[in-house]
Amino acid sequence: MAAAAECDVVMAETEPELLDDEEAKREAESFKEQGNAYYAKKDYNEAYNYYTKAIDMCPKNASYYGNRAATLMMLGKFREALGDAQQSVRLDDSFVRGHLREGKCHLSLGNAMAARRSFQRALELDHKNAQAQQEFKNANAVIEYEKIAETDFEKRDFRKVVFCMDRALEYAPACHRFKIIKAECLAMLGRHPEAQSVASDILRMDSTNADALYVRGLCLYYEDCIEKAVQFFVQALRMAPDHEKACVACRNAKALKAKKEDGNKAFKEGNYKLAYELYTEALGIDPNNIKTNAKLYCNRGTVNSKLRKLDDAIEDCTNAVKLDDTYIKAYLRRAQCYMDTEQYEEAVRDYEKVYQTEKTKEHKQLLKNAQLELKKSKRKDYYRILGVDKNASEDEIKKAYRKRALMHHPDRHSGASAEVQKEEEKKFKEVGEAFTILSDPKKKTRYDSGQDLDEEGMNMGDFDANNIFKAFFGGPGGFSFEASGPGNFFFQFG
Repeated sequence: MAAAAECDVVMAETEPELLDDEEAKREAESFKEQGNAYYAKKDYNEAYNYYTKAIDMCPKNASYYGNRAATLMMLGKFREALGDAQQSVRLDDSFVRGHLREGKCHLSLGNAMAARRSFQRALELDHKNAQAQQEFKNANAVIEYEKIAETDFEKRDFRKVVFCMDRALEYAPACHRFKIIKAECLAMLGRHPEAQSVASDILRMDSTNADALYVRGLCLYYEDCIEKAVQFFVQALRMAPDHEKACVACRNAKALKAKKEDGNKAFKEGNYKLAYELYTEALGIDPNNIKTNAKLYCNRGTVNSKLRKLDDAIEDCTNAVKLDDTYIKAYLRRAQCYMDTEQYEEAVRDYEKVYQTEKTKEHKQLLKNAQLELKKSKRKDYYRILGVDKNASEDEIKKAYRKRALMHHPDRHSGASAEVQKEEEKKFKEVGEAFTILSDPKKKTRYDSGQDLDEEGMNMGDFDANNIFKAFFGGPGGFSFEASGPGNFFFQFG
């Protein structure tokens, strides 16, 4: 009897456990079916809740983990989904869909090598599986894009890197690494708003992401917002003290800011030589910082203009607008240098560019002045013909005429070749024409203001250079040139 009692007791203990296990399975299946129904309706949050209940009831069932992994993937939570997919294949290594989901999660997160291993395992279990075959190709494609991007980044072919990352992100939409590489290259290409948008999206999901903080700082740095950039670099280094790129960028930003400020200080103090040296040193710090370097070139151009090195100033301003073709200040500085060197066509071109961009009264007047000087430059330069400055006095103009008229008078060259005589006669007429205009206050004013001299009866084709010469030198007996030796002549009144 005692033995029978023991057996009863044993039976009494084991039977309820078996019943509970079966009930748990049935309830878990019920939760799974409800999860499937919500999944079909695309209500993934409710589907997730029911799959979780099924797992709680039956934690050794691989398909429940697989279903929840699929739901998390639809919610874009690939890292959590990866954990469930890996658990599903740990429970059942022959679970093909589990391997496919694990591979898909790896690929979405940018780990193409791990993804390829998962898809390879799925093909070992089912070599005709079309999805596994396609995903295996996709993983290989991502690996290839990564290789190309790495090579092109070293070549500084950033556009091609962006292209490769865009293609890779089609298969790996949750890969922060690919997004960061793309954002960094966008920043290097000067596409700062796009780069900032990518980095900001990552920071919204992970505010401690050192790479994203670095890219945000890089964009600010390249936009010449150096102080703010340093703050982001410092924050990135706080999150990742060994972040080499952030360290270099932070160092460059601080050095660039210091050199530029020192150069500005020297310029304000009138120490142009020192300012030139400091701006030159600043330009050597980081050739990739286009916007700041454009300002440094323009600043150095201003220094060169102060030192009257106008050709060097023009070259610096040209370098500035090559880096930033919207830099109005550099166009204005170069245009003024062109004016100072009498390169009026180039000055007009720069002022036109400025006025098209900023239609202010000041810019309009600068353009009109340049156009006037250009118009004047296309006429005969009477000051140059007489060899006098534009501010020459009346006496200086008369002395210059006396000298040039005697130098080019036809009688002085009567023994020269026909070609020389013709050239000297032309110069003699030009000298007379120049004197006619510059010795008459009214005509001189019209000439200096750029007005047409043919208006109001001032037709320059009607004057006689000999009459002007006679009127200037006077004397009733006329004049002649006589030889005083080989090649020498003197002027004699009759």
